[in-house]
Amino acid sequence: MTDTREHWSARSGFIIAAIGSAVGLGNIWRFPYVAYENGGGAFLIPYLVALLTAGLPLLFLDYAVGHRSQGAAPAAYRKLIKRAETLGWWQVCVCIIIGLYYAGVLTWAGSYIYFSFGQAWGNDPESFFFNNYLMTSSSQTFDFTFVGHLFWPLVGIWTLVLIILYGGVKKGVELSNRIFMPLLVVLFTILVIQALRLPGAVDGLNAFFTPNWTAMMNYKVWLAAYGHIFFSLSVGFGIMVTYASYLKPKTNLTGSGLVVGFANSSFEILAGIGVFAALGFMAHTAGSSVQDVVSGGIGLAFIAFPKLISSLGAGADLFGILFFTSLFFAGITSLVSILEVPIAAMQDKLQWSRVKAVTVIGAGTGLVSIALFSTTNAIKLVDIIDHFINNIGIISGALISIIMVSWFKRSLMKTLEEHINRVSTVHLGRLWELTLTVVTPVVLLSTLGLTLSALLQKGYGDYDLSLQLWFGWGSILFCVFGSILLTKLKGRGE
Repeated sequence: MTDTREHWSARSGFIIAAIGSAVGLGNIWRFPYVAYENGGGAFLIPYLVALLTAGLPLLFLDYAVGHRSQGAAPAAYRKLIKRAETLGWWQVCVCIIIGLYYAGVLTWAGSYIYFSFGQAWGNDPESFFFNNYLMTSSSQTFDFTFVGHLFWPLVGIWTLVLIILYGGVKKGVELSNRIFMPLLVVLFTILVIQALRLPGAVDGLNAFFTPNWTAMMNYKVWLAAYGHIFFSLSVGFGIMVTYASYLKPKTNLTGSGLVVGFANSSFEILAGIGVFAALGFMAHTAGSSVQDVVSGGIGLAFIAFPKLISSLGAGADLFGILFFTSLFFAGITSLVSILEVPIAAMQDKLQWSRVKAVTVIGAGTGLVSIALFSTTNAIKLVDIIDHFINNIGIISGALISIIMVSWFKRSLMKTLEEHINRVSTVHLGRLWELTLTVVTPVVLLSTLGLTLSALLQKGYGDYDLSLQLWFGWGSILFCVFGSILLTKLKGRGE
């Protein structure tokens, strides 16, 4: 690690960048659906419990590891336990894989800003999205037919992201978040206000907030709450370790973490209000129930919302532009944070300049991303890779990092706790130790076990086994061998 390591200009720069990383595409389209499917208003209780007993404790752990070491994930874990460097490189590889497909989805959001002018999707948004826009292949196996109108927007996205990353921590990452995050909040707040004024909005809010108390007795609801918190806060895969490493020595870590955690959750609840108010209007217009129009994930963003936009009449174009621009801004800040992890790691290991690290890592990842996601198999690859890397890659990294400090080397937990308490206003104690020693590992082990069991017995979805092997399990193998090989890579001074 060099003595000229960059730092955030102020703690506020770190906080807004951390919020920018946490608030991503999934907050807008994933949380409302997950909440609705798992008890509506009742889900907010497991969700808040998960935030307090797993999300924030793991966030504090990431902050402590990164801030104490002043290094990205591999260097940070190596300072704790030499052999733990491999864990850091595992998280680096996870970020590279996520960056590949995240850019693809971000491109779709950017394209739909343009499509909102005049509602280019016409009367059948589903057919437009899958057939006209993505030109999804009907082949069950490999079909990488080139799609030109996906290629050029992808090139544009990667160019923008590389420009931001070339700017460095202050002039690139921090500045872009200071611009995009306030714009996101303003645009999405306008969107929510507009949605709440629509006829039928109250029905949508009732569907979102009406508690189904019996759902809380189902362990899967609690696992869903914990699983969502891990993904939502960007914990367990190196981002917060890396971001915390750019903090100055005396920084209030727990205060920053509380702001980031509750700001992220507040935005998710705001997203739920906006999305379900809009879906309530959609059900009102169609003369059906909210249950009939609710869909999750990509279906919500690129099929249900275009249907909604088309039914608005006057102001429809503006509503579409607000929604997809919000998606775009949320995605840009998250993609920048994802790529910062491998870039910072290579700077630490090989003492590369910022320009060289961004060029090799950013441009290299970008080329692979463009090659894979400007094809007719784009959406299949997004779905498969996302499922495997989120449910195995991220969960495994988080689990190992916790077990390492809470089970096998307990003295590390005390060291990290003392480090946080030395610089923070809110002090950690036995409750933090209990959550990291018992609660979070049990939840992560249960989630990982259930996921592996389901994948090994049934596979994922209806996808051909060859696609699952190459891009699902292949992503996991990339992380396994990549982390081992990068650990053996000789850095300067070693």
